[in-house]
Amino acid sequence: MSSAAWFGTAGETATLLFVHGFPEVWYSWRHQMVAAAAAGFRAIAPDFPGYGLSEPPVDLAQASWEGLMSDLLGILDSLSISKVFLVAKDFGVKPAYDLALCHPDRVCSVVTIGVPPLVESLDFSGLPEGFYIYRWREPGRPEADFGRFDTRRIIRTIYTLFSKSEIPIAKQGQEIMDLADESTPMPQWFTEEDLSAYTDLYEKSGLMTAIQIPYRTNAAKAECAKSRFEMPMLVIMGHKDYILEFPALKEYMSSEKLKEIAPDCEITYIPEGSHFVQEQFPDHVNQLMIDFINKHV
Repeated sequence: MSSAAWFGTAGETATLLFVHGFPEVWYSWRHQMVAAAAAGFRAIAPDFPGYGLSEPPVDLAQASWEGLMSDLLGILDSLSISKVFLVAKDFGVKPAYDLALCHPDRVCSVVTIGVPPLVESLDFSGLPEGFYIYRWREPGRPEADFGRFDTRRIIRTIYTLFSKSEIPIAKQGQEIMDLADESTPMPQWFTEEDLSAYTDLYEKSGLMTAIQIPYRTNAAKAECAKSRFEMPMLVIMGHKDYILEFPALKEYMSSEKLKEIAPDCEITYIPEGSHFVQEQFPDHVNQLMIDFINKHV
């Protein structure tokens, strides 16, 4: 495990390892950790290096997806956990899936939020130049865009934009942060208290290191990865998650390829759910998660 990683734990017995996305941190799993502990499980939620309370990588240029997978494996080893239930979201599914594909003997089952089982990365071709991932991959561009605002405003804007059903795409002459301002209401389920918690956690790390992974590091298939998932899997999708508008994802979700690589996979849709469905509808997500894990303990 990277010496820079920070994580919190709660509960005992079977272990759930929660893996966050961007711009999330351990706090994103606050509702799920409490539910897991109440159900008698042990819950662990790390901050990846450069996120929240964790120190950034010593050499940012050397940051890798396999390094993130190794961090997760290191957490298990450091706590003498032989096998774990993975719960992952957003870009966090990549190191979680790599762990499941490279070390299936360490993974009981996988629950993911918003991203179906993948062995290789999705293709984003066909999306316009203003697509947020293109913009955030460009060296210097997010630094200049984010640099105009404080951490609180950046977190507020991202949560406001990315909880909508439309893909965040900037027009010519715009940057991603220009797509919402302080007059744009935050989602009702995201409170001022939540905003303050995220802001405080990011005051240490800032957001620029967090941009490196997932946006500037090649998401290559791990060399050790097998070609299919051997464990049960549950995918919880918000029906209004903007990623369902990605052309490649639409095609993939209805393809035979998905069935081939994840033969034991359930997909459940939450009708009004957004990209942050685990924070938006925590009780619903918690029930799905706990019921699924109880079937495989």
